[in-house]
Amino acid sequence: MKVLLAMSGGVDSSVAGAVLLDEGHEVVGVTMKLWGGESDTGCCSVSDVDDARRVAQQLGIDHLVFNFTEDFNTHVVDPYVQAHTVGVTPNPCIECNRHLKFARLSERATTLGFDAVATGHHTRIGTDAAGVRRIARGADPAKDQSYVVHMLDQRELARTMFPIGGMTKADVRARAAQIGLRTAAKPDSQDVCFIGATTGRQVFLGSRIPFRSAVVRDLDGFEIGSVGAVELVTIGQRRGLDLGGAVGRRYVVDVDPVGGVVTVGNDADLYVGSLQVSNVTWGDAPIEGDVLVQCSAHGDPHAANLDADGLLHWQEPQRRISPGQSVVFYDLTDTFVLGGGIAA
Repeated sequence: MKVLLAMSGGVDSSVAGAVLLDEGHEVVGVTMKLWGGESDTGCCSVSDVDDARRVAQQLGIDHLVFNFTEDFNTHVVDPYVQAHTVGVTPNPCIECNRHLKFARLSERATTLGFDAVATGHHTRIGTDAAGVRRIARGADPAKDQSYVVHMLDQRELARTMFPIGGMTKADVRARAAQIGLRTAAKPDSQDVCFIGATTGRQVFLGSRIPFRSAVVRDLDGFEIGSVGAVELVTIGQRRGLDLGGAVGRRYVVDVDPVGGVVTVGNDADLYVGSLQVSNVTWGDAPIEGDVLVQCSAHGDPHAANLDADGLLHWQEPQRRISPGQSVVFYDLTDTFVLGGGIAA
C-alpha cells in the first residue's frame, strides 16, 4: 500500500514510519508547514521540520513539505482569535486535526495517488460489536489520543492508519533507540504551535484584538472586583482575578464579554447537571442514550445520557465546561469513540 506519513519531527511519527516499512508499505513522509509566524513551541518550528527530514533520510524514504499556512490561518488561527472576543475558549489543536492533519492532508494524498495517510497518534482503529469501524483508545492509557481525533468519519477511517496505536510510549522510545533514530529521546510537544512559550496567549491575542476590561460580580450581583482583559478569562479560572481581598476561593462561573461582566462563585457553583453540545459529528450514525463523556485530552470519562438535540444529562453533576471545548462521546465499555462536538 502507498502511504503518506505525516511527520511532525517527533519520536511518534518517526517510529510510525519504521512500523509501516516493516509491514511492507511504500512510505513517503510529509511535514505540513502550518504556522507562518515565529514559533518556539509546538510542532511547527524549523528544528522540527529538520528533524522530520533527517529521520526520513534515516528510514530511507522521501520527504515532502506541504505549505498549508493559508488553510491553517483560515481554519485555526483566525477562529481562535475570534472566539476569545465572544467569551469562548477554543481548542486549536483539535481544529488543526479536523481541518488540516486529516481533511486537507487526505485530500492532497488522494490527488497524489496515495492509498492511505498515517500519523503518529496514540490511538487505534477497530470495529465494534456491529462491525462498524471506530476510533479506539490507544494501548497506552497515559498517552491515549482518541479524544483529539474523534472527528474522523467512516470515509476518513477507511483510509487512515495509526501505526503506533498498539504501542506504549516506552515501546516507541525503545524502538526508536534500537534503530538509532535521532528523535528517540526528543521530548513530546505539549503546546499550541502559534503561542510562544515565552510570550504566551496574552501577547499573541493582544497583538490582534483590543482587550476590554470587565467588572467581576458575585452570584448575588454585587461588584467585587475587575479584570483588565475579559478576553483572557475562562470558566473555572481562579487566578488572575482582582477581587480586592475577597475572602475565600472564587471561581469564574460565567463570562459575558459583551456586557463586560465576569461572574464568580464558590467551587460548588461550578457543578451542573447538564451540558449542551453543538456542532456534533459522528463516527457513523447519530446515537442517543447512555454514553461516557470526556471533556479534555486526558480527562476522566463520566456517564451521561445524550438526547437527540445534543443535550447531555450527567449521571452525577460535573464541573462546567468552557464553551468552545471539545466534548467526546465513548461507548459504555470506554473503548470506542462514537462522536463528539463543542461545548455550547
